[in-house]
Amino acid sequence: MSSLSLAVRDSSTMLRRNLLHARRYPSLTLNLLLTPIVLLLLFVYIFGDAMSSAIGGGGDDGPDRAAYIAYVVPGLLLMTIGSTVVGTAVSVSNDMTEGIIARFRTMAIHRPSVLIGHVLGSVLQSVISVVLVGVVAVAIGFRSVDATALEWLAAFGLLVLFATALTWIAVGMGLVSPNAEAASNNAMPLILLPLLSSAFTPVGSMPGWFRPIAEYQPFTPAIETLRGLLLGSEIGADGWLAVAWCLGLAVLGYFWSAATYGRDAK
Repeated sequence: MSSLSLAVRDSSTMLRRNLLHARRYPSLTLNLLLTPIVLLLLFVYIFGDAMSSAIGGGGDDGPDRAAYIAYVVPGLLLMTIGSTVVGTAVSVSNDMTEGIIARFRTMAIHRPSVLIGHVLGSVLQSVISVVLVGVVAVAIGFRSVDATALEWLAAFGLLVLFATALTWIAVGMGLVSPNAEAASNNAMPLILLPLLSSAFTPVGSMPGWFRPIAEYQPFTPAIETLRGLLLGSEIGADGWLAVAWCLGLAVLGYFWSAATYGRDAK
């Protein structure tokens, strides 16, 4: 077999291994998935009327909760990805500390396949989680009637690209963490950053000193791009910024993970 065939075979094996782990121990994935769902229900049904006024929704008849559902769902879909990849950091840390990686290194397998399996499994879980949160959003009133088929395809591509970028960062966090608890804590910014973005309220409504925090981070341009694609509105420069953030984070995470994994192997 060629080296490429071996790499594909071993990566597929590691992917199946990670999916089996996720199936046998679903509590971590479910706990992380519940966070965006609970926030969706909380912000729509508890804060929906007040937040609708903040984004200019509603009219003479009062706040329009449907307008806020349309606004908040894109941010929560990306927050779902951030929540899901935290489990990847924990899984990688467990592999590094429980001895299985040392055993893999004694076997004739493609060395990067261990990390590639984690990444592919995490991206697949992220897509499934996004679909589940999207189903809940549709059930409570989210509609995307103005988006074309091409915009839907672009939205899906953005979600996969964003999941890939965050997963490589999470893999690096898992590799440098001494245990699962530290990995979970190190990956916590991937859940907190969406709360400091335009996911729940427009950047323009934030205090002046806080706006740079919301503007100059990866979640805000990605959220604005996804919102524009799903609602059929203007995207502007956010599309290029979102892609640039995704590619930059993916490259950074890949080289960070590869360097850390290679160093630990010595």
